[in-house]
Amino acid sequence: MSEVIASLALAAHAYLNPAEMPEAPPDLAAAEIAIDVAAKAFERISPRLGAGERSAMASMLTDLRFSDVKKRGV
Repeated sequence: MSEVIASLALAAHAYLNPAEMPEAPPDLAAAEIAIDVAAKAFERISPRLGAGERSAMASMLTDLRFSDVKKRGV
């Protein structure tokens, strides 16, 4: 399941930073959905993760949320 969360995080990152077309605006709606789904999945499985993996995933999600807020200019 942690692979699914990591895949969603990568998708959110791609939506926030469209590398193929640098002039293209980020897809903030899609990024928000990917972040929300990843966060909900993490919430559900975090009790079953080891401390290191739980900490790494929480940090990854926090970084994504900060990137999302930064892109929105909030």
